[in-house]
Amino acid sequence: MVEQILEVLISFIERFITTFGAFGISILMAIESCNIPLPSEAILPFAGYLVSIGKIPNIHIAAVFGAIGCVLGSIPSYYLGYFGGRPFFEKYGKYMFVSKKDLDNADRWVDKYGDWAFFICRMLPVIRTFISLPAGILKARKRTFFTLTFLGSLIWSYVLVYVGIVLGENFKTLKTIWHKFDIAIIGICVILGGFYLYKHIKPSK
Repeated sequence: MVEQILEVLISFIERFITTFGAFGISILMAIESCNIPLPSEAILPFAGYLVSIGKIPNIHIAAVFGAIGCVLGSIPSYYLGYFGGRPFFEKYGKYMFVSKKDLDNADRWVDKYGDWAFFICRMLPVIRTFISLPAGILKARKRTFFTLTFLGSLIWSYVLVYVGIVLGENFKTLKTIWHKFDIAIIGICVILGGFYLYKHIKPSK
């Protein structure tokens, strides 16, 4: 079932970029950055393949348009957290096992590691899709956040577009590799999530 969904999704991505070119890359990467898990691991290597056959002029255009899309997609997600995030979670977070203490800890985390934490998260699979919302909740400085979002996304885009160029027509072999990474990441998230729930439910008992 999952494999069939991935096939349909990847087919859609390929048709979309083939039709709209570099602008298609930006649109799809913007969707990914709006908390919608549309895999950039499929978008950007295919863009690299199109670069390799001359459908997109060069790697720089593909990477820059990808990074621009990430910034555009981060804007609504960031402001959703910025204007309504913290009050919402302070009021209703207990029903989702998110306490005020958790939000305070997140504030201290940003104070300790600074805005560069968001830069690093932009280069991590899965996490990069959802990072804008907590950045808004934590009131990260807008100019700095969007600048680091662009830079981190630009590096991510260059790497994956280059992989697509190198692999050429064999870029689809990435699908099975990324799928294995996705499984590993989901497994880690399940373990950490279980520990998180245990820590939050235990005091209530």
